[in-house]
Amino acid sequence: MGGSELEQVHAVFDSNYIAPAGPHIERFEQRMAEYTGFGHCVALSSGTAAIHLGLRLLGVRPGDLVIASTLTFIASVSPALWLGAEPLFVDSCEQTWTMDPALLERALEQAHRDGRRVGAVVPTDIYGQCADYDRIQDVCQRFGVPLLTDAAEALGARYGERSAGKGAQVAAFSFNGNKIITCSGGGMLATDNRELAEHARKLSQQAREPFVHYEHVEMGYNYRMSNVCAGIGLGQMDVLHERVAQRREIFSLYSQLLGRVSGISFMPEAAYGRASRWLTVMLLDPERCAASPEQVRLALEAENIESRPVWKPMHCQPVFAGARCEGGAVAESLFARGLCLPSGTAMTRADVERVAGIIRECSA
Repeated sequence: MGGSELEQVHAVFDSNYIAPAGPHIERFEQRMAEYTGFGHCVALSSGTAAIHLGLRLLGVRPGDLVIASTLTFIASVSPALWLGAEPLFVDSCEQTWTMDPALLERALEQAHRDGRRVGAVVPTDIYGQCADYDRIQDVCQRFGVPLLTDAAEALGARYGERSAGKGAQVAAFSFNGNKIITCSGGGMLATDNRELAEHARKLSQQAREPFVHYEHVEMGYNYRMSNVCAGIGLGQMDVLHERVAQRREIFSLYSQLLGRVSGISFMPEAAYGRASRWLTVMLLDPERCAASPEQVRLALEAENIESRPVWKPMHCQPVFAGARCEGGAVAESLFARGLCLPSGTAMTRADVERVAGIIRECSA
């Protein structure tokens, strides 16, 4: 916590707006719109809800293909299945670890030849790094396919001078407890389309029509953020720049301490942007490093230090058995060689040095 969150929560309680309505929600939405550059933001219960509503409002329907990054968390993809669509996965680019625009183009060309309708493309801004928006947008526009950016991990990152997510028809952000700022939970749908934002807000409140009684002409969801969570979010927005700077400093320190260890490298930063470094992720070369990612993870675990493998690609997940993937070798290699290191902004220099020391001992 940055310090002002409790003050904001006290203000929420003083206002007596505890339920999913109230002035703090509107203020939080406005702060997010100002920060990201989007015209409209809708505060929701999770980033997953933002992806679900975004796909529905972009017109995804049963039988469609939804093309998504294979190197991602399952919440990027599962909402497509809820809408009856079929996922088609695209591999990562080695230089950025994000969706490969050339493979996306190949996937769209094949879908066109097969006569399949593509409802949306969903690239993930992985580990705080933006996908190559311009190239992906160019491909999507050529095929007339809407773009929804999963920026859940990337608030605070930049693509050129633009905020993470900016430029897509819809962007989804997350404020889960492990994100760079948190509301304890929650998410945000961002768009420049006023009509889409208003419809998202309506659907997030059970799609109630403007009558005194409860009238419904379409199905909605209980997806609205509470005023209490929005109050926490407002306090967190005050320290977002500081949080990004801290994450980047932690990454820099890990790089200094481990960058010369044989067989260890780190996730590259794309030339087109500035990553938030939500997580510091390292790779271990099995031919040059004495320890595997799992051996390092267990050594850290023995010291009560948590680390985790890189996201297991979606096309390798049992739940998506049989799903098609354009490419896949890059994401599979990153999963086999990668380890996400402790990166929380509460870490001190001594904490990072302790983690790095254990890794050096394993890898020597």
